[in-house]
Parts: sequence; C-alpha cells; structure tokens
Amino acid sequence: MLVTFTTTAGSPAGSVEHGALLDATDLGYLLHKHPARAQSFDLPVGTAHVFYPEADAARCTVALLLEVDPVGIVRNKRFGGRDAFSLAQYVNDRPYAASSMLAVALGAVFRTAMTGRCDARQALADGPVPLEIHVPALPCRGGARLAERLFEPLGWTVEATPEPLDPTVPEWGDSRYVDLRLSGTVRLADALHHLYVLLPVLDDVKHYWVTGDEVDKLLRAGAGWLAEHPERDQIMRRYLAHQRRYVEDATDRLVTLDGGAPPEDGTAEGDVPETGSDAVGTAAPTLARQRAEAVLSALHEVGASSVVDLGCGEGALLRLLAADRRFTRVLGTDVAARELEKAATRLRLEDASDAERERVRLVQSSLTYRDERIAGFDAAVLMEVIEHVDPPRLGALERVVFAEARPGTVVVTTPNVEYNALYPSLEEHGHRHADHRFEWTRAELQAWADGVAHRHGYAVTFRDVGPQDVGPGALGAPTQMALFTRSTEAGA
Repeated sequence: MLVTFTTTAGSPAGSVEHGALLDATDLGYLLHKHPARAQSFDLPVGTAHVFYPEADAARCTVALLLEVDPVGIVRNKRFGGRDAFSLAQYVNDRPYAASSMLAVALGAVFRTAMTGRCDARQALADGPVPLEIHVPALPCRGGARLAERLFEPLGWTVEATPEPLDPTVPEWGDSRYVDLRLSGTVRLADALHHLYVLLPVLDDVKHYWVTGDEVDKLLRAGAGWLAEHPERDQIMRRYLAHQRRYVEDATDRLVTLDGGAPPEDGTAEGDVPETGSDAVGTAAPTLARQRAEAVLSALHEVGASSVVDLGCGEGALLRLLAADRRFTRVLGTDVAARELEKAATRLRLEDASDAERERVRLVQSSLTYRDERIAGFDAAVLMEVIEHVDPPRLGALERVVFAEARPGTVVVTTPNVEYNALYPSLEEHGHRHADHRFEWTRAELQAWADGVAHRHGYAVTFRDVGPQDVGPGALGAPTQMALFTRSTEAGA
C-alpha cells in the first residue's frame, strides 16, 4: 500500500509569518521525519516505511509504504472485518490497495503531525501549504464520483481515474479501484485527518473489529469539517462499519458538541436552525457547547464533587460530567426510559468497570414527585428542562428540588425568549422547540428565581450564555442561567 505527499516552494499560502512555504523540504519538519533518512515502523498490520523519493528546495515528496504481514493479521484476533471469510485471510487485495490498514499506518507514523504541532515551524503547521497527494490503488465502492463527493467539499481538486478490470479485455469495464490524486492548499494536519477518515470510507470495509472507541477517533479526526460535510451520514455509516448504535452516538455527539445538523425535530435543544442575521449564524452552531461549558464552569466554581443531572435526556451533559474526574458521584435522571437507554449507550456503561458504574448511575424519575435518590448531592442541574414542565407543575418541581432534595447548588438554564427576535425562522411568539410549554423573558426568570430563593433559603445570581445582543433595546443572550446557592444559615 502506497501514498505520497508532495509540496512545492514558490507557491506560498501567505506571508512568511503565516506559513509561507519557502523551502519545500520544510515538509520534513511538519511530518517530523527527516528527508535524508529512510525509516521503518513495526505496526500490528505489518511494517511501514517512510522515505523521500525527492527532496530539494523547490519540490519535496514523502512516501509511506505499508508492507502488510498476512500471517500477523490472521493471528491477530482483532482483525476480521466484513470480508473475513476463510479465503479472504490469504487471497485478497490487502498487500496492494489502500484501505483502513493504510489509515492506521498514517495515524501511527504521523501521529504528531496530525495534532498540528511543530515546534520548529509552528507558523507553517498552522497555515495551509500546497499539497499533492497520490494513492495509486484505492478501493472505491461507489466509483470515482464518490471520491469527488467526499474530497471536493474539503477544498481538494480531485482526479480519480478508474482502473480497468483487465487492460487486455476492455469490454469487461472498470474495476472498483481508482488511481486517486488530490491537489489543494490545505493545512497538513487537516489533510492527514481527511485521509485517515475517508480511506476506509471509500473502501467501505474495516479490517478490524469496530468498537465504541471508533466513535471517539472519528470525532477527533473529523473535528471542524465532518459536521458540515454534505456526505456526513454516509461517512459515519461506512467509517463505523454500519453499526447503528455507534452511528447514532456519533450523530448525537456532533449535534451536542460540534454544532452539526439538528436532530429530527429540526433543532438542537433550545436552539433554532442557523439562518438570517450574523448573530444567529454565529451563535446557533455552538450554543449547545457554550451552555454545557457554562454549567461545568459554575459547578467548578462552587467546588461540587457530586452532581445530579435532572432531566438528563440522552446524556449530553452527563458525558462531560463523567469525563471530569473531579466529580466523584454523578446521577442522571429522566422520566423517559428511552432517553435513559440512549444515555447509557453514550456513556458506554455496559462496558464500564463496576467502580465506574457505581460512580455514574442512571435512574428513571419524575421532577414533580419526591424521590429520595436525588437527595444528598452537592449540586443539581436543570439544563434546558424547566421550559418542558407545564406551568401549573412548576410548584411541584420547586418543592421536589429545593425543599426536599435541597442540594447546596442548583444550576438552571432556559431559553431567553427576548432573543428569539433574532431568529427569522421562528414565527412570532413561536417556541424554539416543539415540546416547550413556555419560554421566559429575563424579567420572568428573575421573578421566578427570586421567589424560589426567598422561599427556600437560597441566594441566586444570573448569567448570560452565548453571544450578547448589545446596543439600544439589547435582547441579551440566547440562554439565561440562574445559579442558586443555599445559605449556611438556611442549611443549619
């Protein structure tokens, strides 16, 4: 398996300060591989060789050649994709055609380059450079047009030439292999990520067992481009070997953290599709992330180590809480069993250790009925929850959370209805989500929160989350937060 990367000098992407390529051999700095040395690396799939067929100031080419070890593959129990029938272990295209094995080699050999770090030439690593990439033999299940649909939206000029089944018998037509050439001015780390994800996607085969770790790999390598890619769904299905639960997990995490396409109801929770003004275009894709980060920041400020996420839904916030070891006890509750099943999948509780399942737990519970299981926590979070409760039931929610559970801190976030005027796609007096029973102005939230705090011995402060609307008649931020802190006297 072979892939080459070529760059040229004299076609700088910008000024010297912003990454102009004045000497083509600087490619060696970016890849952390010296042009004067041939290097070999032992991998689970075989041996990877890195060498430079040409390297001078004007033009530099690096080659990654992967020698597949078929015996080692057979002995390695992790390998066994969909083509793992008996003869496939010995009679196939593995030694010659690029596949997920070459992607594994790219990730292992050029790991530092993929992070975008280059202490010697950081300005160069941060900016785009002229690149030509050549993969002489690439399985492409979908034909040359699929290669174009995958790479062109990422800024590449694509030349995918189908290989004939047999050059001596042209009437047999083309094979599923293409000779792929990509050219463009792209940041090197981004180029490596594109190949890492899309090589196995084009092949539509993973040569090893796919587990939940593949979701993390996909989201890391796809950061900044996968969420908005027009072929996103096909990329995720193929990369995750058509494993439905992993595809659903990846989709949910893109929506929650990366501002990707909205869920089936048309919106991310508490948001609306990005259309119209600059304010909306900037805020909508990242509001869910900003909201979760604002909640985490508040929990860190008060020093909470045990947290109950009330109305946790599919576990968007729970996943962040579980990943932060400062939280020694985490409980997620929701009235919907289906949502809790999705949360358990997202958290991978089935594969977690006994200690981790004790640290992070899920229970079915209603916010309007007393439940002793939610008592005894340092903090409780209601993130985009109260607006789903019918107004006559808010009194019951207040009693359950503030009078009976009585955590030291309560964090509440809810949409600011005044900001809805900046969403042209919303009808007048419309809600951001079909299930919202109400949406409050800033004054309405403050009036409710002040009353709750007074009745139950809490102090309350208010914060804005998301981009601010400023100027005369300012509408505030899209999300508003109320931070309740129980007073020592009230606790005593």
